[in-house]
Amino acid sequence: MMKNSLLTAALIACGLIACTEAASVATAPQPVVAAVAPAVAANAPLVTGLPDFTALVEREGKAVVNISTTQLRRNVRNQQMPGFDGDDPFEFFRRFGFPVPPGQRQAPPREERSQSLGSGFIVEADGYVLTNAHVVAEADVITVKLGDKREFKAKVVGSDARTDVALLKIEAKGLPTVDLGSSEKLRVGEWVVAIGSPFGLENTVTAGIVSAKGRNLPDENFVPFIQTDAAVNPGNSGGPLFNVRGEVVGINSQIFSQSGGYMGLSFAIPVDEAMKIVSQLKSGGKVIRGRIGVGIQGMTDELAADFGLKGNKGALVSNVEADGPAAKAGLKAGDVILKFNGREIEQSSDLPRIVGETAPGATVPVEVLRDRAAKTVKITIGELDQLADGRSAQRERKRDKGEADSLNKSGLTVRDVDPRMLKQLGLKFGLQVTNAQGAAARAGIQPGDIVVGFGGEELTSFKQLEEVISKAKPGSSIPLRLRRGEVSLFVSVKLPAKGDAADD
Repeated sequence: MMKNSLLTAALIACGLIACTEAASVATAPQPVVAAVAPAVAANAPLVTGLPDFTALVEREGKAVVNISTTQLRRNVRNQQMPGFDGDDPFEFFRRFGFPVPPGQRQAPPREERSQSLGSGFIVEADGYVLTNAHVVAEADVITVKLGDKREFKAKVVGSDARTDVALLKIEAKGLPTVDLGSSEKLRVGEWVVAIGSPFGLENTVTAGIVSAKGRNLPDENFVPFIQTDAAVNPGNSGGPLFNVRGEVVGINSQIFSQSGGYMGLSFAIPVDEAMKIVSQLKSGGKVIRGRIGVGIQGMTDELAADFGLKGNKGALVSNVEADGPAAKAGLKAGDVILKFNGREIEQSSDLPRIVGETAPGATVPVEVLRDRAAKTVKITIGELDQLADGRSAQRERKRDKGEADSLNKSGLTVRDVDPRMLKQLGLKFGLQVTNAQGAAARAGIQPGDIVVGFGGEELTSFKQLEEVISKAKPGSSIPLRLRRGEVSLFVSVKLPAKGDAADD
């Protein structure tokens, strides 16, 4: 499982007991009238009967697979002294030119292996398997285990970190496949079933309902997640989410958890979005997306009133990248994008997905509100660089002991800033805030702020920020310099005093 400083994927089951009510039969002749839906008796249940998922599991479970990965780390040293390898007793002498006994050679470097587990499902009978990108990220060996216990080595056809979708290929024929459904037709409240390998327990079935659709998660603006309450845990990642017709409607990807396990909030990638990615991965091994070079934020009721909008739909342009496609088309900060290529922007998170789906080089109309008047501009779409995904950088930060031990005192969670944004803002280095709690939240720091310095010093690395916070005395304050949009400001972060309860 991954990824970010917040999240991971899941499901759960419930039902209502059916009850019936005898209807009275009229004996007098009745006039002929148009057919109408029968009236629901007072207090009658709208949902009847307990679901039975046995047929679904028997038919579709055969196409669900277990995925195990191994990452090899070479040249691992057993450090007995700083800079020396404990496996070679003569290394000290070699380093300083002293003779060593003949035939004594340096011991070969050791190799360590790290392993992880996930799930997947077969989408084509000749061996194409769909899973999460984070399940197979940086793996040296990928093993796919089928429902009939056969195991195959798999290769990655293509992987897309931004949507967390990966396509694998195993050398096998005549395999069982899942039936694909439509996530667009999925309705909130529908029963759904997850099959996967939580904690390595293969072919585990859990059930629940669709809790919400179109969920936007931090740093996940290319995926409108399906939220469910089906029990999903580490190892379920990449497994299918089925509707009651036995059709895959999503890929289990993340869960919200404060314990590392299931807490009732699971998130799946809509299968409609995933299959768009799969078609590109299969044909070219990578995903090509459009970009226009703007920073955006959501509309609030207050901002909508300020800009003369009747509702709070649209995406407010907060900055425009110099010499980018939007700048060349004349887009300005303060414009509100209402439609992009004929598609309405209901909320700001719609825009990155719609732009990303547009082919680079295409010229499309964009309707904006400027100075309380509608205006249409033509934008020629650029291509989104295949940069390291922000979530990957954030995962590295979470593995960094410095954040766990030091940044927690300040309540900050940070990640590297996209190089394009640094260039646009005229910054050499910065760390973007993805979450602010405790002391940081009380100081007014917000997600999206960029930490660029402290006191009169410029920030040059994550380690530098870690050291500043770790060396600060309990109860003292750290003046952090932030960049918030086009504005630079200082905030004073007061760390908890010694003995104070830590902020969660």
